[in-house]
Amino acid sequence: MYWYKLKLTYNATLLGGILLLLGLQACRPDKTQSNGTLKYFDIAGYFKGDTARLTKLNPQVDKTVTHNGVTENKTVQIANWGQEFNLFILSDINRPAWKNSYSVLNTDSLIIYRAKTPDLRTTEVMIKKVGDNVKWIVIFNHTKNLLYETHEKLSYFPDSVYQIEKSQQVRLMGKNLYRIRGVLKR
Repeated sequence: MYWYKLKLTYNATLLGGILLLLGLQACRPDKTQSNGTLKYFDIAGYFKGDTARLTKLNPQVDKTVTHNGVTENKTVQIANWGQEFNLFILSDINRPAWKNSYSVLNTDSLIIYRAKTPDLRTTEVMIKKVGDNVKWIVIFNHTKNLLYETHEKLSYFPDSVYQIEKSQQVRLMGKNLYRIRGVLKR
């Protein structure tokens, strides 16, 4: 029963945030640069590709949800990977307005993008690659306004584990800590 209540609370919060973001995104141009290329790693495209791949594989997932210290664990099959990876997809930094908003550190196997200003939602993206294969992605998001402040750490290890850690301080309602961890079973 707690799992269902947590899911409703989380979904209501997430839905409100998504509706706000969708309303704001309707006012923005496409994410490609004028020459059709992307300036930064295509986070949205990567997760949409993995969404299709995982939908086809349909793996079982050992999913653990923790809300303010109360934990519940279940083995599930994810019906909608796009929804499961939505926070990752929304962390895409390829907007024409942001083309010079991130510093880039690029080595043979690691790419790090850091926001140059604190007003950007996605503050840091780290991508570990071996050749063309992504080994892991870690994304840090931060949002602060008059109603709430949210910190997110999103971690993804393809074919292994994904984790969402979220801290949200809402005025007049207090602090909520969420952790969602999915381990893909082989």
